Amino acid sequence: MAAARGGTGFFLLALLMLPVTAPAGPPYVTDDPEPTDTGQFENYLYVQGTRAQGAFAAPEAGIELNYGAFPETQLSASVPLNPNPGPGGMGVVWAPLGGGVKYRFLDEDQNGWWPQAAIFPQVFIPVGAASRSTPTTELVPIWLQKSFGAWTSFGGGGFVNNPGSGNRNFEIYGWALQRQLTNNLALGGELFGQTRSSVGLAASTAVGVAALYDFSDEWHFVGSVNTGVVNAREGDRFSYNLALKWTR
Repeated sequence: MAAARGGTGFFLLALLMLPVTAPAGPPYVTDDPEPTDTGQFENYLYVQGTRAQGAFAAPEAGIELNYGAFPETQLSASVPLNPNPGPGGMGVVWAPLGGGVKYRFLDEDQNGWWPQAAIFPQVFIPVGAASRSTPTTELVPIWLQKSFGAWTSFGGGGFVNNPGSGNRNFEIYGWALQRQLTNNLALGGELFGQTRSSVGLAASTAVGVAALYDFSDEWHFVGSVNTGVVNAREGDRFSYNLALKWTR
């Protein structure tokens, strides 16, 4: 079993080193509609954590892989590297184990106000003893984006199927605004939240700031910090997302 885990890790790290082109998205909790370019990969080696319900969850580390399988279509997978990442929280970007397909069905009008738009159905599978009571969930969102010079605005929302005793299906939403300050540095802010996910929890809303820095055409750093503004104790008192991104 140890040898199998080692082989899987080697395969994932090899994928992490493949060349890519960099669209937007992480480290924001809010997603965008830009798929990875056809035939290319976009990879993140990440760590994240959140403090909610009066406790700080153990940091989660993992790899996200995105591949442009077809024109306007991206395949995504997020794989944890720690054996017991726990259920995460509202303010984290990457699921413990998940996958999905992003399809951009509308391109942006560069000379007008019409945005680009995409649908991005995903499934999230809990792993580890800390997530034993957490159900497998499915998310079906629509994301929009419009750029104006150095400014980019993106966001949207979607429906989450959340089975299990006492759980409720719920909606998520978010919107972000980012500005390219220099050739290497972009800064942005976002507001995001969700409706009630169980009979014992209230709706939550949080705000965050994010930074994206290009060390070179190949290596990038992305990071964000967030704090709750509605129902912060249960939903997201504090969270962070950090990643090393490889592109070409």
